[in-house]
Amino acid sequence: MAMTLVEAGKLSNDEILIGVLEEIVYESALMTDLPFIEILGNGLTYNRESTLGSVDFYDVGDTWVESTPTFDQHTATLKILGGDADVDKFLKATRSNIQDLEAAIIALKAKGFRHKFEEMLIYGDNTTNSKQFDGIRLMIDTTTASDQVLAMSATGTTLTLAYIDALVDMVKPGKPDAFIMSRRSRRKIKALTRLAGFNLETDRNNFGLLIENLQGIPFWVNDWVLNTHTVAGSVETATTGASSSVIYAVKIGEGEFAGLTAPGGVMVEPIGTLESKDADRTRIKGYMSTVLFRTLSAAALIGVTD
Repeated sequence: MAMTLVEAGKLSNDEILIGVLEEIVYESALMTDLPFIEILGNGLTYNRESTLGSVDFYDVGDTWVESTPTFDQHTATLKILGGDADVDKFLKATRSNIQDLEAAIIALKAKGFRHKFEEMLIYGDNTTNSKQFDGIRLMIDTTTASDQVLAMSATGTTLTLAYIDALVDMVKPGKPDAFIMSRRSRRKIKALTRLAGFNLETDRNNFGLLIENLQGIPFWVNDWVLNTHTVAGSVETATTGASSSVIYAVKIGEGEFAGLTAPGGVMVEPIGTLESKDADRTRIKGYMSTVLFRTLSAAALIGVTD
């Protein structure tokens, strides 16, 4: 069953873990609302629909032709993401009257955990680094022309609301649950809506922070979505070297686009006193990945320039 990190935090009585989860999801609409599916084992094998099989009309007495749907099998493998936070015992003893030094250091490490996950959710590539899971850019494959990749032009150009409408229509059935984009793209959409005579709608997330949305679809701003992509021949050829960005539209949940995690989700593990130095170590880790169950659950608008 899919559960967000916010909901997972409510099941814990560990104050440190709750604090870490709050630090990870705070000010991140993506981490607040992205559902995570708990799986046993080190990976999830699933079937992605390839062809539906044919259906036709028949006369009475006709011989019916059998046509079975076909599927492609895929596997999403959990990867180990984490880091250690060391707190010097001398500083902890002499500075904690001003600020809880240990809590501050663990909070910073939790923020780093969030940053790395958000970056890999976009740009993770298991083929170039086997320690990483695949991100949504690779799952959609913006380097290849397909029905789920829409280019502003052959080399990129200024965004228009008509292309946002076209992006929404590429995600089926229904409409996307979220847009994932850079801050620059959000600024451009806000400028376009003001020019058209209306403003973006707003709603509050689980932490009371305002989240902007268009057509009821919230904006998940991801600071790791680059504005330096190169587009040539209506596909992305590099993530650096030019001035294009990308906007993703996704449906989220089981059977759509989701995160994967081992039971326990994000874990905070006290390692204890180190032998090599006068410090205590705390480890923050998660066995995590992402999965796109259906190709129609995600689409990318590439070549978005300023």
